[in-house]
Amino acid sequence: MDKPSTARRPGRPRADSTAVPGERDVLLRGLEAFATLGYDRASARELARRLGVGPTFINDRYGSKAAYWRAVVDAALGAQLAGMAQPVPGSADEDVVRQFVMEFYRVSIDEPYLAMLIADESTRDTERLDYLYERYIEPQLALVVPSIERLMAAGRMARVPMDIVFFAIIAPVSGLVQEPLARRLGSPEHMQQADRLARAEALAGLVAEGLLATRG
Repeated sequence: MDKPSTARRPGRPRADSTAVPGERDVLLRGLEAFATLGYDRASARELARRLGVGPTFINDRYGSKAAYWRAVVDAALGAQLAGMAQPVPGSADEDVVRQFVMEFYRVSIDEPYLAMLIADESTRDTERLDYLYERYIEPQLALVVPSIERLMAAGRMARVPMDIVFFAIIAPVSGLVQEPLARRLGSPEHMQQADRLARAEALAGLVAEGLLATRG
């Protein structure tokens, strides 16, 4: 009779190893690592070190570093988009734009590492950027594009290329998540969540009203 297999299941620690963090913690620590190190510098060994697990943990649990990155992104962006209020059918186009900008900034302050990761990945033409764009970015932009097009056609918004519009919305989020630079520019060093939300609202108002301003 064959002996029972003693092989460890994927992601299972050795008997003499320390306890493996829970799945949520594994994904949160991975988000921080990918955001602060960048994908290439976040080696499987470095990721395992930060997680406090054995060097083969990432491959055992997820199959590859790329699959782990996707799991990290899916968890973070899935939670972020779930908390992002969607446009109310029948809303005025100006209100759709204002709400989109406000919601984008509001959810960004809840998970700054995600904004950092997306900003970093946006500088490289990779399959990871394709994954982010096709799965998350494009579907969200599609919610507000019709309103922007109608506002431009009606002369209530400047006619500029759509990519310029979205960079005008996306780029300022750095003021909410790049805290070391923000502090040097005068941002308070220790802020409560209410303070962060107030800053997000102020930035959203500035950006949205700038986009919607018309010239006589």
